[in-house]
Amino acid sequence: MAQLLYIVMLRWVNPPVTMTMIGSWFSLIGSDKSFHRDYVDLGEMSQHVKLAVIASEDQLFPDHDGFDFKSIEKALKHNQKSKKIRGASTISQQVAKNVFLWQGRSWVRKGLEVYFTFMIELCWSKKRILEMYLNVAETGEGIFGVEAAAQVYYKKPAANLNREEAAMIAACLPNPVKYTVNPPARITAWRQKRILQQMRNLAGDPDIAELITEPKAVKLSSKEADK
Repeated sequence: MAQLLYIVMLRWVNPPVTMTMIGSWFSLIGSDKSFHRDYVDLGEMSQHVKLAVIASEDQLFPDHDGFDFKSIEKALKHNQKSKKIRGASTISQQVAKNVFLWQGRSWVRKGLEVYFTFMIELCWSKKRILEMYLNVAETGEGIFGVEAAAQVYYKKPAANLNREEAAMIAACLPNPVKYTVNPPARITAWRQKRILQQMRNLAGDPDIAELITEPKAVKLSSKEADK
């Protein structure tokens, strides 16, 4: 019952901390690096960074109910033939893992991930899931969320990220410690170019546009305002 209440509460309230953040904080003890985390609303993030993470991590995000079964099937076939493991986690699954669970590979954790993915898709909106992802995703060693990444890497708020900066941050997401942003690792720069191309391809998708675009305030005439 408590976990259900926590899931519902997180529809409006940001998690105070996650297990991944705790692990990262402990790993930085004794090093010269600092821990960075900044929660901001979806409307305080540039449209470029929203589009970049969808293009990078889950292009079917607006359309599925938490799971991309075709990608899962392809990943299973690939993993049977190759030692290099390929994942197929959607943004929803990554939120479930990052917010409620721990990192690592086990059938127990995967089973719990399925449950939490189902629950957040049931209880939260797609915009809330995307907002949560952009706030808790690890974007560098000890850096969590796109606001913290924007401040650390580019000395600006996430609202002011341009296309290239947004794509570079998205490029690090599969392995934010190895795929460094500043200075950019070769693989990060390579992924950035691919993400920029995918962003151009997805820019006209109406479902994605609805997710990443904030509704414009309606201006009232003086007569309407006085009513």
